[in-house]
Amino acid sequence: MNAFRFRRAAIAVTAAVTLPLTLAACGGDDSSSDAAADNASSSAPAEEKSSPAAEESTAMDGPFGPACASVPQDGAGSFDGMAQDPVATAASNNPALSTLVTAVKKAGLVDTLNNAQNITVFAPTNDAFAKIPKADLDKVLADKEMLTNILTYHVVGEKLTPQALESGTFDTLQKSTLSTKGSGEDYTVNDNSKVVCGNVPTANATVYIVDTVLMPKA
Repeated sequence: MNAFRFRRAAIAVTAAVTLPLTLAACGGDDSSSDAAADNASSSAPAEEKSSPAAEESTAMDGPFGPACASVPQDGAGSFDGMAQDPVATAASNNPALSTLVTAVKKAGLVDTLNNAQNITVFAPTNDAFAKIPKADLDKVLADKEMLTNILTYHVVGEKLTPQALESGTFDTLQKSTLSTKGSGEDYTVNDNSKVVCGNVPTANATVYIVDTVLMPKA
């Protein structure tokens, strides 16, 4: 009888010790799983939020505009090629800027532009020059002083980002000012000249290709 009572007491003690340990183990597993789930759910949104911002930043860093599609994909006239050369040399490798290059050479401004540092050039396309009546264009090309006056009006002595063009007035090398306005990928210079391929890097300048020749205000 005494032996039977002893066995019952031993079983009760064993159960009393084992049950809390089992419950503690189960509780520990649940909290670990919950913590892991919380960590996973909190980290996922951070990755989703950072990706679009990075893509938008990258998009604004490069050239933009409808005329950019006509720039060669490779070679010296490509965006990568132009980025390696100073601005006058880079322009000479772009077929759409051949009239501008001829004008720069006639004005003797090749070295001036190539040796300048951190400038912005608003570069008229061949079609922009074609808007000027041929007799008037020939007269300008034959007059070095007038030609220099016009060409230096297209140059600003600092590098301008697209954001700076949203609403700005800038001093030119010609000593008067030009103004810009716009947003996104749509910018206008002096209210009548549209940027058709902007934010093009060269070794010493940022180029904005425009569809109309800019005329000095004074």
